[in-house]
Amino acid sequence: MIRTAIYPGSFDPVTNGHLDIVLRATHLFDRLIVAVSANSSKKPFFPIEERVHFLKEALHRYPSIKVESFSGLLADYVKEKKAVAIIRGLRAVSDFEYEFQMALMNRKQNRSFETVFLMPDERFTYLSSSLIREVARLHGQVHDFVPTCVEGALRKRFS
Repeated sequence: MIRTAIYPGSFDPVTNGHLDIVLRATHLFDRLIVAVSANSSKKPFFPIEERVHFLKEALHRYPSIKVESFSGLLADYVKEKKAVAIIRGLRAVSDFEYEFQMALMNRKQNRSFETVFLMPDERFTYLSSSLIREVARLHGQVHDFVPTCVEGALRKRFS
């Protein structure tokens, strides 16, 4: 039986912290779907197609990882993909309350999967997509924090 997990998020843009969580999850599951959310409550910085492209480019060397977009309830998407778990990254204690609330709501919607929390490498615990966008907007150095394709897109966007 192939055990599939889903790592959902807005990935706006994807950071090396996100990629660290992806690679950690590949050690636990046979197949991983990185699912870019078309969250209508957020106004994205990059369009969903570009966010999917960034992830595909960053992860192209890993055949067990699939990147796609989704909309609607995560619990429904998990059922459609026959996944056994969703992956969530925890950077700090401040992330836990929100993630715990979401995990319990997802469990109420669909009891057929578990939520697995993973911590990124210490180098990435302070990273967030919004922090990366702000540093890039102010023409700061983001090379160590994002894939090359994202760095180029940020530089182009803010030039």
